[in-house]
Order: sequence, then structure tokens, then C-alpha cells
Amino acid sequence: MKTSVKLIRIATLLLISCAFTFKIAAQQPQIKKRIAVFVFEDKTDKSWRWWNNKGVGNGVSDMLTTALVKSGNYRVIERQELDRILNEQDFGQSGRMTPQSAAKVGQVLGVELAVMGSVSEFGYKKGETGGAIRGLGIGVSNQAATVGIDVRMVNTSTGEIVTAENVRKKKSAKGIKLRTNKLNFKDRKDFDESLVGKAAREAIEDIVSLIDNSANEIPWQAKVITEKSGVVFINSGEADGLKAGDTFAVYSKGDDLIDPDTGISLGSVDSKIGEIKITDASIGNGKASKCSIVQGSGFTKGNFVRLK
Repeated sequence: MKTSVKLIRIATLLLISCAFTFKIAAQQPQIKKRIAVFVFEDKTDKSWRWWNNKGVGNGVSDMLTTALVKSGNYRVIERQELDRILNEQDFGQSGRMTPQSAAKVGQVLGVELAVMGSVSEFGYKKGETGGAIRGLGIGVSNQAATVGIDVRMVNTSTGEIVTAENVRKKKSAKGIKLRTNKLNFKDRKDFDESLVGKAAREAIEDIVSLIDNSANEIPWQAKVITEKSGVVFINSGEADGLKAGDTFAVYSKGDDLIDPDTGISLGSVDSKIGEIKITDASIGNGKASKCSIVQGSGFTKGNFVRLK
């Protein structure tokens, strides 16, 4: 009898604990992480061109950007905004980006995660047997397309690479094919229906999954734009999933902790100075919010805004 009572009490405590956890989770804002996708370096023979005449590196980064936007889980920085910051920071699109330089640009853009990398393989290998018909080589073709992409995800707060992977996909087909070394595509449909296009699409899907895992490990934060007469404006809003009533903690930045061996930032010793509550998350087309002060004072431009 005593054992049964004890088990009932344990089960009741577990149910209460789970209910409390679900309540806390429900109260947390479902915030979209902000991501910048840099143009991937083309390490192939550069013979391939997209239907819009872009090279493979540009094409792959465009595909990834589109996939991230369609997922609805992120706010992806627009390419023209990224290009503008790159030019202002003296980083050309053809220049070699490092995790540290990507982090620097990411900090200016206010993103948590920077995605960069290179395309190492992109093309066909083909073996054929057969004869010729009126001068055209035709026969049974075994054709395989391979796409290889090296991708790195960088925590923009520290410049640290949080994930580095090589994604390699291969698609093959067998049938009656003309012997051709087609290196260009007339339109998107032409690309999507090709073997190399299908391999590229599968590679992008794998990269999005890697980004999902990496993004979960990086904490979200926004920044104070300004404070006027007790009203605080921050650089995040409904475009990131924020809404009126959400509350956040505000921190002033402390001294940077720089690893003496690697030179990588390990964060900073920040001090909590108060809390704010969003009253309007639609400022600037949802990219900024108007907040009231719940507690604290001394809010200034650049203060960090974080989950409580």
C-alpha cells in the first residue's frame, strides 16, 4: 500500500513538472535566428553556368538562400544588403572570406549565424556503349552527376566555426542519351530536371538540416537602437517572430574575453541593466520594435537584448 502511494506521488510530481516546463516553453517567444549566406567559392573548373549566367558558387548560395527563406525558420539577410556591407568593409565578392571576416560582417548586419563555403565538385561522369546514327553518337548511356560542397557555419559573436562539413551527392541514370557535354542551362526548369540539378537540390537539403542543428546551439540576441523618454527601440521585430507582450533582459557589454592562443573571442563579461517589454513589434516593416521599460535604467545604443 505504501509503495502504491509513493508511486502515485512520484507520478503526480512528474506531471506537475512537465506541465510547468510546457508552460515556460509556451511563454518563450518563437524567435527566428538571423542568417547571412555568403557567396560560395567556386573550386571547380568553372565551366558550368547557371541559367542566369551566374557561376556555380553564386548559384549554390542562391539555392541555399531560397531554401532557408522557404523554410520560414529564419530571417535571411538580402543579398544586396550583404553586398553593401561587404563593399563598405572592403571585402569584395571575389575576395577570400575567413571565419573572422565573416563574423565581422555578420556583427555589422546583426546576424547570429554566417554560412560560407566552397563548391568542390559539380559535373558529370559518363560511360557509353553503342553505335552511330547519321553521324550522331547515340547509345546506352550510364550517366552520373556529382555535387560536392564544403560548408562552414560561423558564430558571428565569437568568429568560431560551429559546424564544418563536406556534403557530397551523386545522382545517376541509365538510358538512351545523346553524347553531349552540356555545361549550361536555358532556364530553372532545365536545371531542376537535370541530374546535376537534382544532386545539387539534395545537397542543399542536407545543408539546411546542418544549419538547423547549428542554429539551435547559438543564442539569439538583438540590440538597443536608442532610448527616448522611457521608450526603448530594438533592432528586431515581428519579422523575427517577436510580438507585443514579449519581455527580454537587457545587458551592457563588458570586457571582451580573447583567447591568448587563438585570438578568438570567447564572449564578454556583460552586466544585466534591466528588462523591457515589447509594445509594438511592427516598426520598420517588422524589423524593429518599440518597448516599454519594465525595470532598470541607463539603456543606450548597442546594449544587448536577450531572452530572460
